[in-house]
Amino acid sequence: MNQQQEIIWSVSDVNRAVRDLVENSLMPFWIRGEVSNLIVHRSGHVYLSLKDRDSQIRAAFFGGAHAVREKNLQNGELVECFGKLTVYEVRGEYQFSIKSIRLAGMGELQRRFEELKRKLDAEGLFDPARKLPIPAVPGRIGLVTSPTGAAIRDFLQIIDRRFPNLAIRLYPAKVQGAGAAQEIARGVDFFNRCGGVDVIVAMRGGGSAEDLWAFNEEIVARSIAASRIPVISAVGHEIDFTIADFVADLRAPTPSAAAELVAGRRVELEERLLRCERSLRGSVDYALLSAQRRLEMLGNSAMFREPAHLLEMRNRQLDELHLRFLNAVERRRTDAAHHLEALALRLAGVDPKEQLKRGFAMITDAEGQLIVSAAGHEPGKEVTAHLADGELRLTVSG
Repeated sequence: MNQQQEIIWSVSDVNRAVRDLVENSLMPFWIRGEVSNLIVHRSGHVYLSLKDRDSQIRAAFFGGAHAVREKNLQNGELVECFGKLTVYEVRGEYQFSIKSIRLAGMGELQRRFEELKRKLDAEGLFDPARKLPIPAVPGRIGLVTSPTGAAIRDFLQIIDRRFPNLAIRLYPAKVQGAGAAQEIARGVDFFNRCGGVDVIVAMRGGGSAEDLWAFNEEIVARSIAASRIPVISAVGHEIDFTIADFVADLRAPTPSAAAELVAGRRVELEERLLRCERSLRGSVDYALLSAQRRLEMLGNSAMFREPAHLLEMRNRQLDELHLRFLNAVERRRTDAAHHLEALALRLAGVDPKEQLKRGFAMITDAEGQLIVSAAGHEPGKEVTAHLADGELRLTVSG
């Protein structure tokens, strides 16, 4: 066939033909799928993906924002949509144009996520008490991630800017697709076997729910839970949560945030050290200034200016104290003498001999026992009467 007979299509012709074939060959129909990558635009349009276990298709619900908000539609939910296939000629892409949507239950991935979450939570793997503290200034960091992704580039740039010369060891691992979960788990186990790092960071950048799914696998969760080295989980964006986030000792909303956490702790410590240094210098300067002022005051005092006068004053004070001491001793001696005299008078007042001089007598029996009662003494009993100037032998007559 010569060149004049060849038919050469433009890109627009091809896309237009495909659009006619797709849109005219299929009538509107219902499709079931799990919602992911849901975006409600401020224009009122809704963009999302519908997926099952093996495939996914892009979809758009023009003017469907109200219906989506009314149903509180979330990623991971299973829906049934009515509409038709359309082709966007500008990009040569086809999508499902939704006319109406209804809930069909929780999506398979979301169901698996919730089941595993409940299971591990019941086993205590999410318990804050079992989480290890993150070192304030790690000497080495172990990374488990893809060596070619944007996440590691962002992480290393932040570390190099804020924490230069920090040692980093990388365990290259797939972070999505078949076998990714096994490689991530092997990376965490590797650092625990070989050691040499103070903290492990398991990370990947943003993506759809299925892109992040490797971090929702049980094998990854159990390897993190069994780690003797603290593990930071940094997966996706701030709104993304994975099972690894719940099990890890610390969740960072993004890989960049993980780098900030690690490097920021050093910056924070350096700032604290600087504050302590400034405070210590201030205290030392204040102490030196106070000592200097005291020295100047002492230098200006009378003790240094007129020592002889000061000595004379001290001698005079000593004389006064000695005189006060002697006076106090004399007062104590006089008071003691008066007290002794008073006691002597009181003793004299109760002395039995003094009572005998006043005409009283003490009567004792033959054994010398003092008789204080008339009862019990029969006639004929001999007693002795003690008087001031002698004794009388008496016999009881009645």
